[in-house]
Amino acid sequence: MQNTIIKIRELSSILKNSLPMNEVSQSRLDKKLRLEFNYNSNHLEGNTLTYSETELLLIFDETKGNHTHREYEEMKAHDVALQLVKDWATDIKRPLSEANIKNLNEIILVRPLWKDAITPDGQKTRRLIKVGDYKEFPNSVRLSNGELFEYASVTDTPILMGELIQWYRAEEQKNELPPVELAAMLHYKLVRIHPFDDGNGRISRLLMNYVLLKNNLPPVIIKSADKRNYISSLNSADTGDINSFIKYIAQQLVWSLELSIKAAKGESIEEADDFEKEISIWKKQASQNVVTPLHRNDDLIYEIYTHGIQEMFELFADKHKQFYDLFNKSICFTYKNSNGREGTQWLTDEIDRIILKPKAMIADAGEAPQLIIAADTFRNIFIQVNLQEYKFNAKDPFTIHAQLMFNFHPYKYEVKYANKKIEKNYGELLDTEERKQIIADCLKAVFAEIKVKSGNGKY
Repeated sequence: MQNTIIKIRELSSILKNSLPMNEVSQSRLDKKLRLEFNYNSNHLEGNTLTYSETELLLIFDETKGNHTHREYEEMKAHDVALQLVKDWATDIKRPLSEANIKNLNEIILVRPLWKDAITPDGQKTRRLIKVGDYKEFPNSVRLSNGELFEYASVTDTPILMGELIQWYRAEEQKNELPPVELAAMLHYKLVRIHPFDDGNGRISRLLMNYVLLKNNLPPVIIKSADKRNYISSLNSADTGDINSFIKYIAQQLVWSLELSIKAAKGESIEEADDFEKEISIWKKQASQNVVTPLHRNDDLIYEIYTHGIQEMFELFADKHKQFYDLFNKSICFTYKNSNGREGTQWLTDEIDRIILKPKAMIADAGEAPQLIIAADTFRNIFIQVNLQEYKFNAKDPFTIHAQLMFNFHPYKYEVKYANKKIEKNYGELLDTEERKQIIADCLKAVFAEIKVKSGNGKY
């Protein structure tokens, strides 16, 4: 371990002599360390956001991916806690306190939560985890050797936390331990107490980096991919080998120092997988405003029917009745067509009966009505009014056809009416004003045609 400590001193000296960095290099380094720490520290505790999703959230404030709301909240909260720790590290007049540590717990947990737990007799249960308060229930962990390791008891925790703060302040004052050793020991001692019902690992890593930042060292990043070695070194400490854990933390600090030196020299700080991360991020950004087209299916057509077609067909039929008394014969019908097969005609008051299966025909009474014709073959449906034999022009008793049609294409549907057309993606519905305007345009077209053909107007 001594060799690692020596290497840290050498690298620290090189970094110090390379400072200050130019603004671009410093920004690039800060961003990478920020993302790496937030992503990995949370990922170690089960957060499922990917690295690219973490970047989109923290840098661009965009939520991508299929994750729980709490996971996004806790990732952002952890970033807030990291910034707070950085502020503490630069405030030489602010000593570390129990209040600080409780504050970190309150921040990273966001709000109280229920978690699965095991009772002392081995029974599964759920417990309400409070934020910002020391634990209310005993906690333990199974070591690699199979032994059950008990953390501090509920009653001992406040006492031990007070002693931890006293120990840290004393060691800080003596200034005898290398910063990385002090940081690692603070991390372990807090984990050994496990003062909170949740959030102990994240707080331990935040406090460890508080010590490093206070000593002008870059933060340590515990990679989630290296979780096994991290946990193994903690378990070794639990069995009395604290040096194994200190050495592990020191090795991670070497990585942070070497990265910082590269940044200071203007060299690339990309890692082997950073390019793949960049590709993933770019793809998410490029597609953020793109609506993935939905393919025609029963549910989508049914949605269009119940939120547009049904109402519009009924209104179309009703509004055209005002022209009926001008003609000797008036017929209103709807028509559906599928896959080139002969369509079926029916009266408008029978639309629901024919388009939709009665619930009695569905095994599960709670299932929504379904389209009779499968969406992959369903092509169009329209309503048509035929106004036949105009009464007041015996020499030329003309006929007028008015039609409102919905065509269902694979990725779009269209509404055709009065020599006009509207296209929509599936999932996009006609709003109220659009529906009203379509019916109005249909009526205007019919009325204009009547006036022209009757000789009482221009068309």
